[in-house]
Amino acid sequence: MPARAAAAAAEGEEKAAEAGGRELLYCGTVRFDIMGRKVKGGVQGRGNLVSPTRLRPLVGVDIRLVASGCAACHCVALSSDGRCFSWGRNEKGQLGHGDTLLRNLPTVVSKLSKYNIIAAGVGRNHTVVVTDEGKSFAFGDNRHGQLGTGSLRSGTKVLPVPCLVTKATNAVCGAEFTVWLSSVEGSSILTAGLPQYGQLGHGSDNEYNANASSVRLTYDPQPHPRAIAALSGKTVVKVACGTNHTVAVDSSGFVYSWGFGGYGRLGHNEQKDEWQPRLVEIFQKNNMLSPSDIISAGSASSACTAGGRGQLYVWGKLKNWGDECMYPKPVRDLSGWNIRCMASGDMHHIIGAEDSCISWGLSEYGELGYGPTQKYIYLKC
Repeated sequence: MPARAAAAAAEGEEKAAEAGGRELLYCGTVRFDIMGRKVKGGVQGRGNLVSPTRLRPLVGVDIRLVASGCAACHCVALSSDGRCFSWGRNEKGQLGHGDTLLRNLPTVVSKLSKYNIIAAGVGRNHTVVVTDEGKSFAFGDNRHGQLGTGSLRSGTKVLPVPCLVTKATNAVCGAEFTVWLSSVEGSSILTAGLPQYGQLGHGSDNEYNANASSVRLTYDPQPHPRAIAALSGKTVVKVACGTNHTVAVDSSGFVYSWGFGGYGRLGHNEQKDEWQPRLVEIFQKNNMLSPSDIISAGSASSACTAGGRGQLYVWGKLKNWGDECMYPKPVRDLSGWNIRCMASGDMHHIIGAEDSCISWGLSEYGELGYGPTQKYIYLKC
């Protein structure tokens, strides 16, 4: 790094530290071509970041939230002053910059500059954000109606467009669907997008035969955000999405899951798909979630803290060999830790616990952050 750039970076780090700011550190792939997807424009990174690394455009920026997805190859970061940064793969316009060019480094989404962005969700090829005024905007692939605009026209939106959700408080994305939380009474959770496994929670997968002369099946897209009737009268306060499943918590601390049931990721001790929210039994009595507890969903797994002591529970496919966890089990190696936050990827997990950052799982692209020699690490359940 040139001396001038190094000095600027150091100055930015000192300012962030003095202001009590939260810096973003990144590890994992920056070579989106090796992920099996073509990219357009930009110069590919030199390799994977196998240790936590500062991204130059965000040095000195106070970051309040980072969003990515277990099916995504792009990221969104929100600063404390309401700016929205995005970077990564962009062939469907999922970065919101008005084009389909790759961005290797975080870039401000200029069309959102007049808004204070407080929440964001990232799907396989789409992004949804929420403002402090309750407005929601989306950009990227809209083939299945996952942008929630009420229309399937112009399947790709390279600039932010408004979603048909009022008083939004949060947005979370699966691969091709979106879940919004809203402060509207009786409609605290709404979904739109691909209903293939019942992940929208409306009691159907909307499957039909595409041609009377064949058995080719397809799924009716759902472009209109729609409240989940099974949760009517309940206030959903937390939600997390895997590739094709959803986990949610209501204000009473009860946990619900629905969508694709493979590998036990729904926590119901069976692999059946659920087309509408179903209570996870273990969290109905002594282990109900408190307001400070967290939930997370990976590609084929789910997790939460519960029981008033911050005990972490996990279920689903947790490693690429051996048996899956068909129902929530406590992670013994993390008993006694005060877990503050958690995120799950394809086959790895990361938590913030007390003043430590802990990661485990498969590290195919350096996503665990332990350097070039650590390929995987697993915890005991």
